[in-house]
Amino acid sequence: MKGLTKEQLVARALEEGFVKAGVCRPDAVPEAAGRLRMFLAEGRHGQMGWMADREAWRGSAAALWPEARSVIMLAEAYTPDGDPMAGLSARDRGVISVYAQGKDYHDLVKPRLKRLGRWLIDQAGGEIKVFVDTAPVMEKPLAQAAGLGWQGKHTNLLGRDLGSWVFLGAIFTTLEFPPDAPEVSHCGNCTACLDICPTEAFPAPYQLDARRCISYLTIEHKGPVDTELRGRIGNRIYGCDDCLAICPWNKFAVAAREIGYQPKHGLPELAELAMLDDAGFRERFAGSPIKRIGRDRFVRNVLYAIGNSALPRLALGAAELAEDADPGVADAARWAVKRLKGD
Repeated sequence: MKGLTKEQLVARALEEGFVKAGVCRPDAVPEAAGRLRMFLAEGRHGQMGWMADREAWRGSAAALWPEARSVIMLAEAYTPDGDPMAGLSARDRGVISVYAQGKDYHDLVKPRLKRLGRWLIDQAGGEIKVFVDTAPVMEKPLAQAAGLGWQGKHTNLLGRDLGSWVFLGAIFTTLEFPPDAPEVSHCGNCTACLDICPTEAFPAPYQLDARRCISYLTIEHKGPVDTELRGRIGNRIYGCDDCLAICPWNKFAVAAREIGYQPKHGLPELAELAMLDDAGFRERFAGSPIKRIGRDRFVRNVLYAIGNSALPRLALGAAELAEDADPGVADAARWAVKRLKGD
């Protein structure tokens, strides 16, 4: 590799703005395929059919690109400055997951990955493929195998020197670097992330049923949400951070370096958001990951939050959407009005 060491690679990754880097073999997580198969067989992926469509690749990084000899896993911090759960008591406002309050992380992480990849090729040759949540790659198990952190009982990655608030990127390469030692769980007897979940989305430690997860319900789920779960969503209108925010390891969380992750939207007013048409939605959330779910699903979420607000003054705005062209929005509007009127 023209004398390039892994230490030099890690140093360059930190210069690019990543907060941690590690290396594993593409076949470092042989148990991943079986776990994925069980998850899919139990239907816990809900409407996320894309997880099953490329199951073979998702279950094995070695199958995704057989020529790869190393997987370089990288962590980028988006740690919030304040308490992300503070807004849950603001009943007339909507709470957006921390990761979506600023610019779209894909647009920030991928260029960094590409720059690091080009540098790697210039220094050592070989071939690369870069991924940031854009391909059938199981980033979290690979990150644990590369020593970045471990998958907690909430199934998300966390680290003793990272906390919970990290994006993950991967560089697959035909170059061979010595692998890092995998990390092990340091959750101990703590169950804070399981206990705080509003919808009881964790059947057991280290297991997630996405069909009950608020992040899934507000982002991935199309159409009306089960009425049993709507009341538990509260005023979360895009994603949920409860299980991340409660983790005790966040006292060691590394600060975010990228200014683009700074909040642009704060705590927006539900009444204002409910009135967004398609053009208004796209303008307001241009450059945000929120844009990808579209106006209809977003306004549906806003109406659930209105229904949960216990503020009768918001019923009038909801009633105006009771005959919306989108069936999911119309259903959510009628549900919100009935709930606010105590029916």
